[in-house]
Amino acid sequence: MRPLKLDEDIRPLSEFRAQIASFVKRVNETKRPLVLTQHGRGTVVVVDIAEYAAMRERLETIDDIATARAQLAAGEGIAHGQAKVKVLDRLA
Repeated sequence: MRPLKLDEDIRPLSEFRAQIASFVKRVNETKRPLVLTQHGRGTVVVVDIAEYAAMRERLETIDDIATARAQLAAGEGIAHGQAKVKVLDRLA
């Protein structure tokens, strides 16, 4: 996801409602998120669907790594040689 441009990518919800199509087009073209405000406070972020999917995938990968590290710290891991044998057995 591209970085937010503070002067362009933070808009009031009322402005978004009045120009939904143009804002959606801009988000899709720029790949930058759009922060919508209500009463001067950020309330929601509009993100391009492909950018959202990529972000979710990255988060899932980070979660998987954290789970694996916790399992290793708890002694639930196996040696590389054992893992290799298991993988090769499954492929055979």
